[in-house]
Amino acid sequence: MLLKNGLILYGESYEWVRADLLIEGNKIVKIGRNLHADSDIVIDCSHSLIVPGFINAHTHSPMVLLRGLAEDVPLMEWLEKYIWPNERKLGKKEVYWGALLGLIEMARAGTTTFIDMYFHMEEVAKATLEVGLRGFLGYGMIDLDDERKRRIEIRETEKFRKFIIQQNSELLNFILAPHAPYTCSMECLNWVANKSREWNALVTIHLSETKSEVVLIKEKYGKTPTEVLDDAGLLNEKLIAAHGIWLDDKEIYLLGKNGSTIVHCPASNMKLGSGIINLRKLLDNGVNVGLGTDGAASNNTLDMLREMRLASLLQKVVNLDPSIIKSSEIFKMATLNGAKALKLNAGIIKEGYLADIAVINLKRPNLLPMNNPLNSLVFSAKGGDVETLIVNGSIVMLDGEFQTVDEDKVLDKFLGVL
Repeated sequence: MLLKNGLILYGESYEWVRADLLIEGNKIVKIGRNLHADSDIVIDCSHSLIVPGFINAHTHSPMVLLRGLAEDVPLMEWLEKYIWPNERKLGKKEVYWGALLGLIEMARAGTTTFIDMYFHMEEVAKATLEVGLRGFLGYGMIDLDDERKRRIEIRETEKFRKFIIQQNSELLNFILAPHAPYTCSMECLNWVANKSREWNALVTIHLSETKSEVVLIKEKYGKTPTEVLDDAGLLNEKLIAAHGIWLDDKEIYLLGKNGSTIVHCPASNMKLGSGIINLRKLLDNGVNVGLGTDGAASNNTLDMLREMRLASLLQKVVNLDPSIIKSSEIFKMATLNGAKALKLNAGIIKEGYLADIAVINLKRPNLLPMNNPLNSLVFSAKGGDVETLIVNGSIVMLDGEFQTVDEDKVLDKFLGVL
């Protein structure tokens, strides 16, 4: 596949170059001027930006089903009164269709890879293959200090891992997914840590999302949530912890020292009134910070372009400092930092890296004139500006049309319930 004459965001230094890009198999093999290759597919990118696909490092894709269900309430009330009661009504079929809709939305906003935690995860895996994105999928474990419940959660996790292995797909990856320190017992967290080592598996978890959560953990263990994870053996380079709003200085130091990742979810954090992450301190202490949307029930979109803009603006206003965070740092959170957390050779456009690429149409009034392409991506671009999406060297969307899933069929399924 040959992408011709695009404006390419090249390498770790984010240099803009006008060039062609050649893909063989699932890798970028050459970038340069006037490339001539015997390509099966040639795509004209002369009016486009070519950027690394976005990595949504924390979401719950089927939660699009609950979009707009509960607004203007704090997290625990949101969960206990609205989300959990309605989730109990969801079966495999509903989760499958919800995941399809969520993945289509993510693809249209340039997401090529995502981390997902939910239930009926076999259905999310099926939707992931159908749309053609790369998923790191985990069954969300919640045992609430109940031994019987813990055995069930362990059995479901082991069963799902076997399912992923049987699919034998480069697009499907297993990840351990204990929900949070306040919903998982120490025995559950210890089991996850042991299996992470045994299976060489990554771990995703919610961490210090609300002030009340931190108080609860300190009352129970006499320690911070991060220290609890450390005691469980989870604080290492395999840990990908979402939110991290209420971290103290010691916790930030421990996360940086141990190579763990925090995933910033600004829209969800703002909507639920959970708080504002100390992004500058995290980055300055060597913590790898990714970016995620969280679920559409608390966002209410799965648009990583929008998430970048919110992440930047939020830090500027809370710190009363417009220079507190650079556009390049925000963009890196949405791409390379996510790839680092997932141990993926992705996140930048460069020879030898995975061909996970978003092509953004410049013929949009919101993007012109383009004085600085990177700034325009962070502050001006939106999901509908992505015209072509390539995942693992295969075209998912071309000129705004899906080449994999029947988008109209999915949309009509939801229009039919109105």
